[in-house]
Amino acid sequence: MTATSTTGRKSGGFDSDNHRIARDRGTVTFIPEPEPEDIFCPIVSVDDHALEPLDVFAERVPTNLRDRVPQVEFDDEGVPWWVADGTRVPVIIGNGAAGRVMSEWGGTVPTKYDEFRSGVVDARARLGDMDMCGVWASLCFGSLVWGFAGSRFSAMSDQEAGLAAMRAYNDWMIEDWCGSAPDRYIPCQYAWLSDPEVAAKDIRRNAERGFRAVSFSENPEALGYPNTYSDYWDPFFQACEETETVVNLHVGSSGIAQTPSTSSALEVWVALFPVSSITAVVDWIYSRVPLRYPNIKIALSEGGASWVPMVQERLRRAYRQRAASQVWRDSDPDPVEVMRRNFFYCSIEDPVAMQHVEQIGEDNLMMETDYPHQDTTWPTVQAMVREIMGELEPRIVRKVCYENACTLYRHPEPPAHVLAASQIGALT
Repeated sequence: MTATSTTGRKSGGFDSDNHRIARDRGTVTFIPEPEPEDIFCPIVSVDDHALEPLDVFAERVPTNLRDRVPQVEFDDEGVPWWVADGTRVPVIIGNGAAGRVMSEWGGTVPTKYDEFRSGVVDARARLGDMDMCGVWASLCFGSLVWGFAGSRFSAMSDQEAGLAAMRAYNDWMIEDWCGSAPDRYIPCQYAWLSDPEVAAKDIRRNAERGFRAVSFSENPEALGYPNTYSDYWDPFFQACEETETVVNLHVGSSGIAQTPSTSSALEVWVALFPVSSITAVVDWIYSRVPLRYPNIKIALSEGGASWVPMVQERLRRAYRQRAASQVWRDSDPDPVEVMRRNFFYCSIEDPVAMQHVEQIGEDNLMMETDYPHQDTTWPTVQAMVREIMGELEPRIVRKVCYENACTLYRHPEPPAHVLAASQIGALT
């Protein structure tokens, strides 16, 4: 791609969280190289992120579309900006804060690729960062640029180019990123939101290629599409159920940030992440998606789990009042049973949830590190897990740390030599 200066062009002050981008990039300081941790229990992280290369579309779309898919421009400081459908989107530090000193974590600072730790952008280098803190396998969502449900692709006015770009991204994810170490990465795709029939065909085709999951919107109506109460999404849901493709609902995938007031700080939005998952699980149950598709599996990525008992109580109460309900039927299963059958909860650091694993469901709770975003527990993942799980039975620790994820995403468990090198994994 040709690098061009953006001097004099309007930037639009882009930021998906309604905060204007930072202009003062300041210094770049990397933390000292961390020492490898003692492994308490291997982790399969079900929510990490990959920062795609700047040529991700260059060789993966038809020649006649190469000038129509998103392009990269560099500003006067050499910072890359994606240009998609006339909108300039910076690559911000929030895409890869891990490895930088915390004082430089300002989430809206435009950043060059060489200002990220190599594990942010290089799948093979990432393996070293995973090994450092006992992460056996990782499911990676994309960068902030495209939206956690890939909504920027589907929103492009040139729909042919948008679909080609999305498919090129999926090709890169499974062929290059996951293909670099298939036993260490779990492939997750984007879906074509503009047409659920096309999305369904892609789900089936991609299942044959090895994709185990799809990133979907927790609330598609907020993105301008029909909501989950309609039958619009049925072809997509049916394809996911048939292929055992897990539907990942990453917080923020609806494009809505939980910001109570116009003055709310960015930290308010981060602190309220679990609210998005609370809203999603309740709304999806009431929309009857898991009742119409009883075998569909839904993961609430980065939503935590300490709130699950509260939601169970509210749904159980509503179910007791089903005689007055316009939704519940006498033949419907208990909503708590639906939560345990269809929903899975992803925790970065959730000590309260670990005190209520039995109520949440010991088969429904999984771990994530959110590497390399600001929420990440890297490089002290094992220390955190040991602190919050040290009092749990070893069999429960193994379930939460890796067994549940491997079962849900049909991914190989850590091999014997990895288990033998850990404290919990080696216990019978």
